[in-house]
Amino acid sequence: MIENLNPRQSWNLLQQNTGAVLVDVRTKIEHAFVGHPLGAIHIAWKEAPDWQLNPTFVAEVESHVPDKKAPVLLLCRSGQRSLEAAKALEASGFSRLINIIDGFEGPLDQQQHRGHLGGWRYEGLPWEQG
Repeated sequence: MIENLNPRQSWNLLQQNTGAVLVDVRTKIEHAFVGHPLGAIHIAWKEAPDWQLNPTFVAEVESHVPDKKAPVLLLCRSGQRSLEAAKALEASGFSRLINIIDGFEGPLDQQQHRGHLGGWRYEGLPWEQG
């Protein structure tokens, strides 16, 4: 089963469970230039410019998280790619998967901009660029 937690709930889980792992599934460019949560492991689910699925995604997560019972939190821009990635990990035997709803940048506002209605950065949680 895949849990959905908001960014603040996800941060709290990471603080309380030292075995939990945060995986940023966005592209290299998003991870580096838009920013990412402190301590996040970057493993792209899809990569620009063709947006093909990363064929080694599950294997890469397995190399960082050998215990398939450990909590794995997945983050993307808005919570959609991370849900797809969670489903792939669930199919491979991971049992504690958390999709971070609203992702790093949150949903679009009325002006089609992100970052004003929710997300990791909006919540003021620790992050960095570069």
